Amino acid sequence: MSDIRRIVVTGLDTIELRTEPQVELAANEVRARSVTAGVCGSDTHALYGRHPLIPIPYYPGHEVTGVVTEIGPDVTSLAVGNRVAVEPTLPCWDCKQCRLGQENLCENLQFFGCGYLQGGMADEFVVRADRLHVIPDNIDDLTASLVEPLSTPVHAGRITGPLKDKTVVVMGCGTIGLLMLAVARYEAAGRIVMTDPLVAKRDIALRHGADAVVDSSAADVIDQVRAALVESADVAFDCVAIQPTIVAAIHLATKGGTVAIVGVPSADVLLPTIAVQDNQIRIQGCATYVSEDYTEAIEMLQAGAVTAQDFVTAQFPLSQAKEAFAAASSGHEIKVLIRP
Repeated sequence: MSDIRRIVVTGLDTIELRTEPQVELAANEVRARSVTAGVCGSDTHALYGRHPLIPIPYYPGHEVTGVVTEIGPDVTSLAVGNRVAVEPTLPCWDCKQCRLGQENLCENLQFFGCGYLQGGMADEFVVRADRLHVIPDNIDDLTASLVEPLSTPVHAGRITGPLKDKTVVVMGCGTIGLLMLAVARYEAAGRIVMTDPLVAKRDIALRHGADAVVDSSAADVIDQVRAALVESADVAFDCVAIQPTIVAAIHLATKGGTVAIVGVPSADVLLPTIAVQDNQIRIQGCATYVSEDYTEAIEMLQAGAVTAQDFVTAQFPLSQAKEAFAAASSGHEIKVLIRP
């Protein structure tokens, strides 16, 4: 066994590059050389103590792709040399939710790269073989880096859909918001309006196909969005999940409409329950993804509905993880990758 380099978040705003021994391989596990590791909003929120579910210290890196270098004796689904994308949820497969096919809601869920004993921001990683998806040959490495982040909006669109011909609002023009826009367009939604306080991000949303954008900090944001939609929203996807955006989403939703909470809230918020009750609004939590969402995300990437050219805006070596996290937090990038 040899040593490898691994990123560890050891404290608030503290990132270390450590050299640690290789992890031993269990019978059902695979060892892979890391190729890409995306810096997610969850990673940056956890670094600054704003993620409610990721304790520090932790090993980051759940948006990960790699190349298989070793397989355990019980693994028959993969071979050395396979290019793979990690589905980082680690379900138990025994609880009620797993038996219902909702393994993302596993009652004993662990999460690779988020509080688990290791993550993918390292020279290599070890994970259960059942959490890996083979990357098709017609998807390059940069495009494959988008499989995991795209799967979250795919899941949100699927459980609130079908989106065909629906009027849609997306709160937030960050990475997940822009990918949510791509999913809504791919699913043939009707008019799509997006909100964000930053002009630069709103401009990016327009270039990516939003029908209209609105400044989310405007005092009359609800009236502006309704005017841009020409009606109320069938589905409002909140990819920010803070008090103002959730309240606005509820007031924008049509009677009988849906507010989907896609972003991870940093804290609980107060809901306008009179509007929720009287308008029969459905509040839908959207928790990660399941394997069928990965399959659709890969199909979208193969179809060119989402491209690395549009989304991957910065890349850093493993030794510059601090700079990568800073870039991802700056608001000037879409998707930042670490390339071990």
